[in-house]
Amino acid sequence: MIQSMTGYGKSVLQLPTKKVTIEVKSLNSKNLDLNVRIPSYYKGKELSVRKKLAAHLVRGKVDFSIYIEITADETSTQINKGVVSNYIDQLRNVVKLNTSDDIELLKMAVRMPDALKAEKEELDENEWQQIEVGIDEAIKEIVQYRIDEAASLEIDFQERITNIKKYLAEVNALDDERIEHVKDRLQKAIADLKVELDENRFEQELIYYLEKLDINEEKVRLTNHLTYFLQELASEDSNGKKLGFIVQEIGREINTTGSKANYAPMQKAVIQMKNELEKIKEQILNVL
Repeated sequence: MIQSMTGYGKSVLQLPTKKVTIEVKSLNSKNLDLNVRIPSYYKGKELSVRKKLAAHLVRGKVDFSIYIEITADETSTQINKGVVSNYIDQLRNVVKLNTSDDIELLKMAVRMPDALKAEKEELDENEWQQIEVGIDEAIKEIVQYRIDEAASLEIDFQERITNIKKYLAEVNALDDERIEHVKDRLQKAIADLKVELDENRFEQELIYYLEKLDINEEKVRLTNHLTYFLQELASEDSNGKKLGFIVQEIGREINTTGSKANYAPMQKAVIQMKNELEKIKEQILNVL
């Protein structure tokens, strides 16, 4: 079962003193590109978070964030009364007035360094265990999003491969007609030259020329590649890189067939195959 690299997951926890929002987003990328944004007091857990994301998401440009909203009545940030009072006295001396507007002085004082003091919040292991549950929920949600997103891709790939097989059947049907067309064209060209023709030599040259235009091997390999693509598409694992390599091989056989076709109706069928394959190439970049 394939997965898309595009996805989104979110979970929200309400803890006793805070609301925790966990978000994870991903876009397509050749490798895993992790960007983790978490509060400083959770930094000690960042490595374990990265390992967990890498294990479940494997590839893609992934943005992971934890947002904290304090909901408790108390705050860890306090006014440093002694420092603020000292600043006010100094400001009053600067302006040299006995009756200064204390409110204005207070406004200036609280902007000074160390006017506010914040107690450093320590990591609470019990709290983190609850957050880990939220992280698992967000990851589960984005994985499901990726699976749902890929379901439409899988149907599209199957339809494109079926179309390529249909055009390949047209190529097969046109092959004998193409050979006769090539023979007639060569004979007409020689007849136009009005020279004596050595029939044995002509047959030898014709066989050599037709061998160069033979596409039986390309048709067999192309059929095998199409079958292999569908097998990998239906496998339990999502391997976008492998599918991409198979698509390259499919393209190589289609291009070789087109270069050897030398017959307009067959080349039209080849162009249709190329068109279907290009649409697969565009979408395969987003497969995990």
